[in-house]
Amino acid sequence: MGTRTRKHRSRKKRITLALAPVAALAVAIPLMNSAGAATASEVTADCAADSDKLENCEFVDVQFKANSLGPNQRVSPVTNNCGNTTAASKEFAVSTSVTRSIELEDGFTVEGGTKLASSVFEVGVQFSTSEINITRDEKTTGLSFSRTDTVQPDSIAFFMWSAKRTDVSGFLRATYKEEQDGQKVFFSPSEGATSVHVFYPQILKNGTPDGRLWLRNVKCGTPQANGILNSENSIRVEPGLDEAGANVTDVEIPLAEINPV
Repeated sequence: MGTRTRKHRSRKKRITLALAPVAALAVAIPLMNSAGAATASEVTADCAADSDKLENCEFVDVQFKANSLGPNQRVSPVTNNCGNTTAASKEFAVSTSVTRSIELEDGFTVEGGTKLASSVFEVGVQFSTSEINITRDEKTTGLSFSRTDTVQPDSIAFFMWSAKRTDVSGFLRATYKEEQDGQKVFFSPSEGATSVHVFYPQILKNGTPDGRLWLRNVKCGTPQANGILNSENSIRVEPGLDEAGANVTDVEIPLAEINPV
């Protein structure tokens, strides 16, 4: 009789242990389902589109870097001195412009007048100082001038530009008008993240963009020169200053030498 009792207790204990994980899983499922009604991508899309569902959308800055260089851009037509054994003095017409930009997920842009654009403007106020003046809004600031420079023998030449800007990174905080699963505030990509970038162009005291400007000479007959000439002078991604290799000569031009028109 005593032996049967011990077996009965042992069986009850095994049943209890088997049920415990099932009960824990049943509790975890609804918790996971309620862990955020708006995904990071949805928050980004709603903020970019200034959705009517939003009460507000703010850019929250976390860190910044002044004098961050923008993309390398060709900013003058290409002058061709191929086949000539002597240098040539040529006039170059140079033109470029800068504007504030907001880097969200691929494919998303933010237009002026939105809640997010207004927040970005306000955040920019703290980064505009007597030492560094920045463009906080969408207004375009340009640099345009003509200049005579030397094109090397058997070379093509053109001007390159990389704008200086203050790179402020952080995240988006969206407040929805209606609660979603018990909450109204959501973040993109996450609270405290630094993957949303706002680039505020830096402006010189004379009102023109600050940046690096250089004259680039490329030897004719090289893959670099052929690529540019075969593209019919269309804009291509170019290496930075002194980064284009042995067939390329770069000469930086101080902006103090430039007289904008």
